[in-house]
Amino acid sequence: MTTSEQEASARPLVSAERTLETEIAGLSALRAALKNGLSAPFTKTVELIAGIKGRVIVSGIGKSGHIGTKLAATLASTGTPAFFVHASEASHGDLGMITQDDVVIALSWSGETQELAGIVTYTRRFKVPLVAITKSEDSTLGRAADIVLKMPSVTEACPHGLAPTTSALVQLAAGDALAIALLEYRGFTAQDFRIFHPGGRLGASLTAAQDIMHKGDALPLAPRTMVMRDAIVLMTQKGFGVLGIVDEIGHLIGIITDGDLRRHISTNFLDKPVTDIMTPNPKSIPGDMLSAAVLELINSSAITSVFVADEKRPVGIIHLHDLLRIGAA
Repeated sequence: MTTSEQEASARPLVSAERTLETEIAGLSALRAALKNGLSAPFTKTVELIAGIKGRVIVSGIGKSGHIGTKLAATLASTGTPAFFVHASEASHGDLGMITQDDVVIALSWSGETQELAGIVTYTRRFKVPLVAITKSEDSTLGRAADIVLKMPSVTEACPHGLAPTTSALVQLAAGDALAIALLEYRGFTAQDFRIFHPGGRLGASLTAAQDIMHKGDALPLAPRTMVMRDAIVLMTQKGFGVLGIVDEIGHLIGIITDGDLRRHISTNFLDKPVTDIMTPNPKSIPGDMLSAAVLELINSSAITSVFVADEKRPVGIIHLHDLLRIGAA
């Protein structure tokens, strides 16, 4: 390959690196703004949205519209009722979707997007709170808004300075920051999150251990006084490949696995008490642990089953196959 060919081959990577560096600089500028002039209006916006009876209506057009669609979806999925109204469609009947109990977030980098005029005028007429995400407080949108989330001046990654790139990313990050701040402000939990994400692997990963564990007669448990002759029969019947050992008050004190059987095999093996064979102080989990965390524990500990315990008393057991069955693994 000639020198010119090598240079031509490297250009896409050089371009990509320049784009990322430019956009990282934009995000750094946004972070700096949050520590300065953007902090007060950002906090005010969170408090405003958290206190409304209605929903968040997000609007915009072009790339800002695409970012707005994502913002509305993120808000809705994290406990803040929201939907997107296209700026052009708003003036053709969709303004009827907005009530006086709502808050409108309008995105326009320049603040001079003509298509937003209808929705802005509507919010002023009916006193619907308006939040602007824009780079210019002195723009038409900025002057009309009740709160302005002023974005920092950034350099577009586009070499011509035309295609919205860094500016779109900054709006996206600001929207994510707003949605997560609202999530934390409201105390939105992982279990709440599951309500809005019941399907797919995400929904499965948010399932609690107590919802998928085997319990009752299915539990492979044996008293500490049992001998291995009977323990092997019980272990085989239960089919988990493990046997939990409990003391006189029902606390889990040990576990016997297939590996323990192989390590301790001897001539008098069947007559030994289970306490001679068991591994003491086995791992256990609480019933409210999410399946994603259970999977991480099973993988990191190189085990296939784990007991669910309530104050040291085993109340259930989860096998790796259970996580596979619900789609969490």
